[in-house]
Amino acid sequence: MSANRTRVGITGIGVVSTFGVGRDLFWDRISRGMSGTRAVTEFDTSHLTSRVAAAVPDDALRAAGADETERDEHVNGNGRADPRRYAKVSRIAVLAAREALQDAGINGEAANMSVIVGSGAGGIDVAERQYGEFFSGAYHRVSPYAIPVSIVGIVSSEISIALGLRGMSHVLSTGCTSSTDAIGYAASLIRHEEAEVVLTGGADACVTPGMMFGFSRMRVTSSRHNGRPAEASRPFDRDRDGFVLGEGAWLMTLEPVERARARGARVYATVEGYGSTCDAYHRVQMDPEGGEIVRCMEIALERSGRAREEIGYINYHGTSTLLNDAVEARCVRRVFGARADRVPGSSTKSMIGHPQGASGAAGVVTAALALSSEILPPTINLHDQDPACDLDFVPNEARHGAVQAALCNCLGFGSKNSALVLGRA
Repeated sequence: MSANRTRVGITGIGVVSTFGVGRDLFWDRISRGMSGTRAVTEFDTSHLTSRVAAAVPDDALRAAGADETERDEHVNGNGRADPRRYAKVSRIAVLAAREALQDAGINGEAANMSVIVGSGAGGIDVAERQYGEFFSGAYHRVSPYAIPVSIVGIVSSEISIALGLRGMSHVLSTGCTSSTDAIGYAASLIRHEEAEVVLTGGADACVTPGMMFGFSRMRVTSSRHNGRPAEASRPFDRDRDGFVLGEGAWLMTLEPVERARARGARVYATVEGYGSTCDAYHRVQMDPEGGEIVRCMEIALERSGRAREEIGYINYHGTSTLLNDAVEARCVRRVFGARADRVPGSSTKSMIGHPQGASGAAGVVTAALALSSEILPPTINLHDQDPACDLDFVPNEARHGAVQAALCNCLGFGSKNSALVLGRA
């Protein structure tokens, strides 16, 4: 890495996940290898093949005050947020963003901070409910806020409005790679001195009747473990049969390491290299040859200035789908060669499901906490490892590991691939 290149540090982390609200809660559950997958009870799933998910619990949001707001335009007569005016993705994103700023120790000086986040579906819950009202003929129940609240671009705006942040406010929506791309974009802005501090990461709240039905129709979600939800997400296991739909928000405060050190802030990890490619192959399936996935990882490594030998942990995309897991494992072996067997890695999705556009940010937060705590989280439900996935996935139990750098993979619909390299602070 160039000696005069601006080092970008992660100085604050905020999380809302299937486990509830808070970074420490998330890391406690992840480092102990606990599953957040549960049976879906919020709506009727009897007509669905997949009836489990890793949703953010509504009671956890209520307990954290996510329904409260200081903005009159978001509040109904009861002093509670009108769900037609405030999508779930925005509620969880604002909570995570507030924690990320507090964790970084940034308060009054945040007015010019930029917000660059990723989201795949935005306020899809509001859109589904409002279209339901429209098509049932209950036109009077369609809110004038239906469109602005449900569009993907509103997510960063809600964060900016709630926290009074007047810098750039952008949402990247590139499918599953959305938040990885957002973090790469944010780090680049800091590195090129176009922004000093950026709030970045991702949020998605996709456990809705329409999304569950759509993924069931695609036959990409797990259906064999409806009676044992905690076992449904099983990346790299021979018995895997699809991903578990998840949701959550993972937000980070990024700033130059020198700035952070000068003000006495903790730096969890550094964001050192970002790569992005497209297979240009298929709208849903990845190219089984994996050439662009390999090139994506190689670009991230090259831009980070790290040698392959310095990577001591890989956070895998690891969705628990048959083709994807096997292709990703083969691609990692191609990148690391004979050393691939000695690089431990894990899939966070084994515990939190697949939170769509927020999945990359979930992986980056996991890797940053792994680097700073020297704990490598496990891939759970890995009891009969698929021979086609023949690498060290830290099965079932975390292990100690003081590593210098980590690679985070993210692969998405539309043939998109993204990767980030993190370094030990």
